[in-house]
Amino acid sequence: MHHLLDPNRRVLEEWFSERGEPGYRVRQVEKWLFNEGRVHEPQEMTDLPARLRDQLAQDFQVWTSRLLRHDHAKDGTEKLLLELSAGGRIECVLLRDQSRKTICISSQVGCAMGCVFCASGLEGLERNLSGGEIVEQMLLLRRLLSADERITHIVVMGIGEPLANLDALLPALDVANDPGGLGISTRRITISTVGLPEAIRRLSRRQPHYHLAVSLHAPNDELRNRLVPVNSKIGIRKIVRAADEYFEVSGRRLTFEYVLLAGINDQPAHANRLAELLKGRPAL
Repeated sequence: MHHLLDPNRRVLEEWFSERGEPGYRVRQVEKWLFNEGRVHEPQEMTDLPARLRDQLAQDFQVWTSRLLRHDHAKDGTEKLLLELSAGGRIECVLLRDQSRKTICISSQVGCAMGCVFCASGLEGLERNLSGGEIVEQMLLLRRLLSADERITHIVVMGIGEPLANLDALLPALDVANDPGGLGISTRRITISTVGLPEAIRRLSRRQPHYHLAVSLHAPNDELRNRLVPVNSKIGIRKIVRAADEYFEVSGRRLTFEYVLLAGINDQPAHANRLAELLKGRPAL
């Protein structure tokens, strides 16, 4: 079965075309998925003929994941653990901060980056998520909101390295940004990365409108090689230069993330070297 949430519209366009249906049928389906929202299955798309709804249900799935656990925190945060029909488990999160409703989504099953403080990569990388699986997370989290609430921000900071799966991620974020999709401004979408210079440059060429957050965790290669093993093949200077290039193209202020680890990367000398590394850059 096809995934009805796949960002590639061509599959659905061809499906309707093969049945002699007009092109506007695709827009009808998308309206139910994203604007009307919260449909469970094609049979609920009441402006489609009944026969088409039955055929859609035979050939397409709206939801391809199974909820294994739903955690609630006192501050309103909710986390979903999902088992995917194509294999693997991922987590995604809804964060509430007054009027701000941020969702945090995953891009891969597992992770190949090997950060020593992160549980996501303990068993390595299993596979990339499809565009449909990424969009599905967005809609599942939106279903946790009341009718008068809406998603305001997206951060791609869940399981996996987003820039290692740009082919699926960018079409999914196009759906999030599209007024006919979730209608979320690119200014409210952030992609987090450990720093893959060539992928950052690719992002600069293809979609330089999202905010970029670079996870440094160390001010020099010696320490970063220990904390983020993939850095030994890259080097922190190359990452910072690629981030500079992204800023030049996008005009978006960069965020450099840093997890404080007691007695490892939290000493005054580390702070001083980090300040020297990032001096003069328009960054948070």
